[in-house]
Amino acid sequence: MSKATAYWDYIKVEELLALQRGLEPTDAGLSNDEVMFITVHQIDELWFKLVLREMVAVRNLFAAPRVPEQSLAAVVRGIRRMELLLHHTAQHFAVMETMTTHDYLAFRDKLNPASGFQSAGLREIEILAGLPDDERLPLGSERNYKQALETSDGTRSPALARVEARLKDTPSLRDAIEEWLHRTPIDGSAPGDPGDDDAVRAFLTAYTETHGRATDRTLASAREVAFTKEDVARLEQRYAREKESARAFLFAEDVPEARRTRVRRVRAALMFIESYRELPLLAWPREVIEAIVAFEQSFVIFRQRHARMVERIIGRRTGTGGSAGVDYLDGTALKYRIFRDVWAVRTLLVPKSDLPPLHAASMYGFAAGE
Repeated sequence: MSKATAYWDYIKVEELLALQRGLEPTDAGLSNDEVMFITVHQIDELWFKLVLREMVAVRNLFAAPRVPEQSLAAVVRGIRRMELLLHHTAQHFAVMETMTTHDYLAFRDKLNPASGFQSAGLREIEILAGLPDDERLPLGSERNYKQALETSDGTRSPALARVEARLKDTPSLRDAIEEWLHRTPIDGSAPGDPGDDDAVRAFLTAYTETHGRATDRTLASAREVAFTKEDVARLEQRYAREKESARAFLFAEDVPEARRTRVRRVRAALMFIESYRELPLLAWPREVIEAIVAFEQSFVIFRQRHARMVERIIGRRTGTGGSAGVDYLDGTALKYRIFRDVWAVRTLLVPKSDLPPLHAASMYGFAAGE
């Protein structure tokens, strides 16, 4: 007869509670602040593990040659879970802020030269999400983020092995989602159809004309409350740049010619889904986009919250790993944006009543009898 499962055996309670000792044999001689510091960071790493598992599952669904409509509900659920996990991780900083500067300084020297920058879990999330290496900010003396994951004698650590394995784990979530978006039928036209690029251009041309008219209306309203001729001139220049930027973005004029057709189609798909989101077959795709925005927003808030917690406790001193401390954390919150195009289309949306009519709207409804 098999032994009945006990709660403490299933989740390894005793083993888990023995891990908050830092560099000591036990936690008996540690202050409550140090045990709290260790515990919070261990919980963070567990949350990162769960984020990665969800991200891999979502990425794998999008990486398939065809993503069944019925699987998008599972995709959205996974991305929403990723968002919530990062949200809860950010809330841990409030617990850390119960510690005073003197409380932390009492054990801070034990950490040197360790740094949260050495969290392989956080680096893996960034890599799998799609953050390019050439957009990373330098931490300090290290040549790159992988060097910071080497052991003190320069050998390969388990953390570095995990990160290097993740770099080989392609495609990234962003690349997989962009591939899915690229296959989106735009006003009835799909990649591979005769004249597909012309159809995409026609949709974008109609949309930019609509966007231009909506922008002109806004400008006219702004002119009415302008105080001086200089104000009017400044407004006209601002809205002219807005229209020019919208067209350049949608027609992918900001990317090399070799990639322009593909990027143009991906951006057109985003614009199409966001603009005609009430069409039945676009319901789940729009939820995917909303979930991606919420996930990245949660990630940005996590970074911002981290920076404020660090500044509150240790000010703007140099980090334990030799980093610029708060300045580095603020930089990552500002610059580490992965799903830029998903965010950018929000700037270009127009009122529903202004949208150009579709030629193949019936394609995005439910078939009779369903």
